Amino acid sequence: HLGLRMDKTTDFSLREWVVDPAEQFYYVWLQVMIFPIVYNLVIIILRTCFNSIALSYLPLWLTLDYLSDFMYMLDMVITVHTGYLDQGILIKDLSQLKKRYLSSKDFLRDLVSLLPTDLLYFIVGIQTPLVRVNRFLRLPRLNEALDRMETITSYPNIFRLSKLMIYIFVLTHWNACLYFALSSYVGFGRDQWVYPNLTDDFASMRRQYFHSFWFSTKILTTVGDIPLPELEEELLFMIANLLIAVLVFASVVGNVGNVVTNLRDRDNIFFPNHELVRAYLRSHHVSKELRQRIDNWYQHLHINKKIIRENEILQQVPVYLRTEIAVSVHLPTLSKVTIFQNCDKSLLEELVLKLTPQVFSPGEYVCRKGDVGHEMYIIKEGKLAVVADDGVTEFAVLSAGNFFGEISILNIKGNKSGNRRTANIKSIGYSDLFSLSKEDLTDALSEFPTAKRHLEEKGRQILIKMGMLEESGQGEEKEEEKVETKIKRLEDTLEVLQTKLARLIVELESSSRKMQSRVEQLEWELAALENPVPDEGDEDEVQGRREGVGGETEWEREEAEGEEGKCNPTFLETIQAINYKTIQSSIHSKMSLNY
Repeated sequence: HLGLRMDKTTDFSLREWVVDPAEQFYYVWLQVMIFPIVYNLVIIILRTCFNSIALSYLPLWLTLDYLSDFMYMLDMVITVHTGYLDQGILIKDLSQLKKRYLSSKDFLRDLVSLLPTDLLYFIVGIQTPLVRVNRFLRLPRLNEALDRMETITSYPNIFRLSKLMIYIFVLTHWNACLYFALSSYVGFGRDQWVYPNLTDDFASMRRQYFHSFWFSTKILTTVGDIPLPELEEELLFMIANLLIAVLVFASVVGNVGNVVTNLRDRDNIFFPNHELVRAYLRSHHVSKELRQRIDNWYQHLHINKKIIRENEILQQVPVYLRTEIAVSVHLPTLSKVTIFQNCDKSLLEELVLKLTPQVFSPGEYVCRKGDVGHEMYIIKEGKLAVVADDGVTEFAVLSAGNFFGEISILNIKGNKSGNRRTANIKSIGYSDLFSLSKEDLTDALSEFPTAKRHLEEKGRQILIKMGMLEESGQGEEKEEEKVETKIKRLEDTLEVLQTKLARLIVELESSSRKMQSRVEQLEWELAALENPVPDEGDEDEVQGRREGVGGETEWEREEAEGEEGKCNPTFLETIQAINYKTIQSSIHSKMSLNY
């Protein structure tokens, strides 16, 4: 009974087993799959062209052949159980995984690569391993493994150079095998170009392969003395080799430094500099757990081609093309957002250039309740949860097309939280978001009042549900208090202006009296000039009058005596009117300045 229970438990665990492509097991399995793929790529052509090598180690080759086939079948099983990301969440349903894999081109390619073409051995003979050429169809799996290694390694430049050298070796190996096969077809030792006769010095299998590899290397690198080909087959082979050398090998070798530099610059533009971050973390002895989270984030960016530096990349094209590219890339995402569905195209064109892409890892908080908000978010892909302060209780789940964070950057009247976040938003899986800053949103919505009102209304409804919006009565009381304060301030200002006006009126009256005295003095002086010189008695009367005027106008009389005696009353009235208007305008200007 216990044995049956164990069998059932084991069967259940294998049936529900799902591989996470971001885990270490999947990475290790890809590295294991490199060996059978490279084996078929190198050994099949070797056994086809070198018959002595194929027949001498036939049991070994057959064992390795069927071991690689077994690994191919095991790889198909692991591929079926490999999860994939949907909206940033790992899909673990085995029925969905099977349906997705069986309907893909990868399944057809893997199936063809495992067709039992070995049965052709009974027709063409076991010395013809070329019947296994369909095993080459697994090359995309090799590229995936190398790409994954490049994202994980701490020395990507060295890895790129090593990968380039492997490609060169495989190319030279194939060329050496074809050279030996051509020599066997033409005849060994027929001329100096082909492989020599199979004498004692050139009969060993190692000598056959090494000589062919050396000769192929000389041809592809175009160095060394190469005998001139004589037969047409030799000429065609040399022409093909020279073209390959000129078009591929020579250009690659001559520009290794440029290739490495370009690859590094491209990575630095597309993705953040992982090497620099790693060096920083090592120098500051950051915990292993945190470093692993950062490595997983970088790995997610590379594997899924998540580009978060789009604005820098788009700087390489003109403005009008930049807008068209951004609209074509992000228009499907913006069209899912409710506030932008019926907006003008000009608004979308203005927004797409201001969106900043961001990627959040599983369990990472996008914002926390109480934080100061400076931007709003639009969900491009993935799912986020509105959680309580404990981080576990979920109130709602946001998916692609939803947006949040607009409450903290909109000036909604009655908002008790001000510009603070009102909820905790946490990423469930890997989530791709677009952030839009407060300044950019304000500038964009200033020309589109309908979208602005819709956004503010949605934020007001959310605040009402959360109880974060002040009631209208309280708002009216505050408005009344503001009005009373303004009225009090205006009354105080008016009182100050009235005091200044009274002072100015007094000054005006004083100036008017002084002007009247001066006019009377001028009239008296004019009358004295027009009358004859008086006698002594009259002089006493004149002297009395002079004393009656007052000593303060003495300087005015002296000035009047120097003037010509042609003045008339109309001229004096004009002078008085001009001075009065001047004083009055001065008073008005002072009053307006004080006001």
